[in-house]
Amino acid sequence: MKKIILMLLAAFALAGAAQAAEGFALDKAPNKVNDLPALQTGAKLFVNYCLGCHSAAFMRYNRLTDIGLSVQQIKDNLLFTTDKPGNTMEANVNPQEAKGWFGALPPDLTLIARSRAGHGGSGPDYLYTYLRTFYRDPARPTGWNNLVFPNVGMPNVLWELEGDRVPVFETQEEHGEKVEVFKGWNQTRAGTMTPQQFDEAVADLVAYLQWMGEPAQNTRVRVGVWVLLFLVGFTVIAWRLNAAYWKDVT
Repeated sequence: MKKIILMLLAAFALAGAAQAAEGFALDKAPNKVNDLPALQTGAKLFVNYCLGCHSAAFMRYNRLTDIGLSVQQIKDNLLFTTDKPGNTMEANVNPQEAKGWFGALPPDLTLIARSRAGHGGSGPDYLYTYLRTFYRDPARPTGWNNLVFPNVGMPNVLWELEGDRVPVFETQEEHGEKVEVFKGWNQTRAGTMTPQQFDEAVADLVAYLQWMGEPAQNTRVRVGVWVLLFLVGFTVIAWRLNAAYWKDVT
């Protein structure tokens, strides 16, 4: 029951995020859901940068063997303290403390890539753009803001990799009114990654979040293709049998 309540709270938080994202064009996320090395890198980034506050309560560590990791690799690189491979990915942060720090309970991320789909783009598109549009904002309690989700409570956990950037806007006139249009970024401090490397890392993380929402999706698609091919072949056979059966009927 506790997990269900937490998932409902997360759903309300994500609904607010969907409204906040309206009007901002989303970037297309690279499709890496079949790229095992990318998924493995994404899993490492998820554990190191997301799992401190966000749980993935419906994903077990040992399910990562599906993306090519051995149980020993999971133990050596992705488990902390007393966690075991059969455990679910639970954050160790106190929910009440997290709510006090960020203003809202950090949502569970198991289904985040599926829940964020909307008319503006897919769930991965939203996450890919969201994670790459943080900027410094001294007016915010965390010191960070976001173009996709203005006044977000989450800080930029990837700031060491990305460095510091500020958005550049241009004033344009639309329908007789002056509006600020986003034009790009001005890098004020370099991170440990180049912008291209950072975009690649975020794409890997988003691919992992997409895979985590439905680990069996590749199997489902593969089986679906074979089922469709079987139905096409069976249709041809049934059509020829029907023609042979009725050809001598007057």
